[in-house]
Amino acid sequence: MTPHRNGSNGVSEFFLNCFVRSPSWQHWLSLPLSLLFLLAMGANIILLITIRLEVSLHQPMYYLLSLLSLLDMVLCLTVIPKVLAIFWFDLKSISFYACFLQMYIMNCFLAMESCTFMVMAYDRYVAICHPLRYPSIITDQFVVKAAIFILARNALLTVSIPILSARLKYCGSNVIENCICANMSVSRLSCDDVTINRLLQFAGGWTLLGSDLILIFLSYSLILRAVLRLKAEGAVAKALSTCGSHFILILFFSTILLVFVLIHVAKKKVSPDVPVLLNVLHHVIPAALNPIVYGVRTQEIKQGIHRILNKGSQ
Repeated sequence: MTPHRNGSNGVSEFFLNCFVRSPSWQHWLSLPLSLLFLLAMGANIILLITIRLEVSLHQPMYYLLSLLSLLDMVLCLTVIPKVLAIFWFDLKSISFYACFLQMYIMNCFLAMESCTFMVMAYDRYVAICHPLRYPSIITDQFVVKAAIFILARNALLTVSIPILSARLKYCGSNVIENCICANMSVSRLSCDDVTINRLLQFAGGWTLLGSDLILIFLSYSLILRAVLRLKAEGAVAKALSTCGSHFILILFFSTILLVFVLIHVAKKKVSPDVPVLLNVLHHVIPAALNPIVYGVRTQEIKQGIHRILNKGSQ
């Protein structure tokens, strides 16, 4: 495609070319992805409404879960509608500024999700290892401070990536071989040296996500050690059940990231379209599964949904 120029500084829009080697993937992915998107939106909305209306769920743990749901919804809405527009209507163009805004939201909110998991792991650590002190440590004020930290840390530390990419000169092709405006997919089109962008993406990703995952692992190591010391009958199962849902969500989040990294390491043996597919799925599968896992495994949420449904039917 002929690049549309933006003054003297490169293109004014990009074209997202999702699956260069396997274009047929669009046809069989369009319906499942649409259903996953509707499931993610519906499940998270139900969860948020339940936590909002049920007084018994007005607790720090559920406030953090609400924050996670909001982050999931923003990530999903930032990526999936545009991907579906490409799949269903072949609307591949995206404006220059919209592309870098999408890049910023994806980087920022993915890091916010990781940070939220870390705070939730700390919440479970205090609940299991220091149950008597839990009400005095994990308070509503703690949640407010944690939310401010999550927003501020990640909003500030991820803003440099899209800014640097947007300042590059794009003088060649404006066709991005991806479904989304991922940093390296976009900066690859630049005529400038992108070494700094690559280093910043690598360092930022591993610093933010890596430090969160280390703290999550540390929290669960301490939880496991405390649980194994419990002597009362059934205490181990009860303690583990309180953090089981959270641990499953972390597995969803980290497993897709790990597979994504491994595929990039072995990219010569894997089709370039596979990382593109994983990148898209990572923005919708956790968002769809997170509220379902908590809804199924958490008795208080199930009871809250039943009470709301009963009120609605009366």
